[in-house]
Amino acid sequence: MADYVYRTVMHDIKQNILNNQYKGMRLPDERSLAEHYQVSRSSMKRALELLAQQGIVFKKRGSGTFINPLYLRKQAMFRYDGSNLGITDSFKVPGKKKQIKLLDFHVIKATKEIAEDLFLNENDFVYEFKRLRLLDEQPFLIETGYLPIKIVPELKPETLQKSLFNYLEDEQGKTVTKSFLNITVEPSNEEDQQKLNLKPTEPVDVMEGIFFLDDGTPFEVSNMRVHYHYMNFNTFVNLGK
Repeated sequence: MADYVYRTVMHDIKQNILNNQYKGMRLPDERSLAEHYQVSRSSMKRALELLAQQGIVFKKRGSGTFINPLYLRKQAMFRYDGSNLGITDSFKVPGKKKQIKLLDFHVIKATKEIAEDLFLNENDFVYEFKRLRLLDEQPFLIETGYLPIKIVPELKPETLQKSLFNYLEDEQGKTVTKSFLNITVEPSNEEDQQKLNLKPTEPVDVMEGIFFLDDGTPFEVSNMRVHYHYMNFNTFVNLGK
């Protein structure tokens, strides 16, 4: 349970922020928070780092940790509810029921490109799966993913009908914390039109990404084809000198 202490602390701080518990838009210092929650400094530091990664707070050198005012004004932009970067969490829409349908699932030998992306040998095997995601019965995303068998050796089809990243974190104590995404727009193909209810003249948004565990290990290569009505991408940019 110790591994999940920081998550409990993080969720509580988020709730306190929403309830305007911190004066001056500023959080207490790390030591004070650690004493308040009776957790180690390392757990407290991890919780604050995750809040910063999500854009909810930011650290100002020599001044402390402050609440991002955008979080209070536009919470819909901050869709990650946890420490992972899973699509199940990032496409939350209030009042709409989420559903995942598994379309295909089998084991294949890694292609040269997949092996390079996942730091595997060409003779290594990976899971290949295809999922359809829906909101209130409306399909909005087709996802094709590849996972190294050595990371999730006992992956079952029913696991893929829920959040894979939540499963990884909750059941195996592993966390996906970083990703590289390439986002483009292209004409929809026949499969897009059939599964996402698109017209031949309508485009599709394409997100291709590599997701990494917190130790830097590549965990998944994924191709996501998104109905353009549901594509709303937000990011935070660090502008260094």
